[in-house]
Amino acid sequence: MSPEMKKRVEEITSSDRIFLMIKGTPEMPVCGFSARVVRVLSRYDVHYSCMNIFEDIDLTNAIKEYSNWPTTPQLYVDGKLIGGCDIIEELDTNGELNSILNS
Repeated sequence: MSPEMKKRVEEITSSDRIFLMIKGTPEMPVCGFSARVVRVLSRYDVHYSCMNIFEDIDLTNAIKEYSNWPTTPQLYVDGKLIGGCDIIEELDTNGELNSILNS
């Protein structure tokens, strides 16, 4: 990954305290995994920003390399990758997601 693309990914994933890379939008997720993460986040009173990965194919490929995580959605808090769908659901189930989102 070029230094310029790495910087771009870092700027995007840090553009809001809670940031979600998603297929589609929160109002219209394009895959079941994205819909599941949006559903989990909707249960918390938190603001988050997101980006539809289909809007930029270069960024779609770069985010996978940057995070060393091959799939989306990807949830970032304070610029740090928290995880994808299964991890977000697990953190929600065991009560850890609330403290991560509201710390």
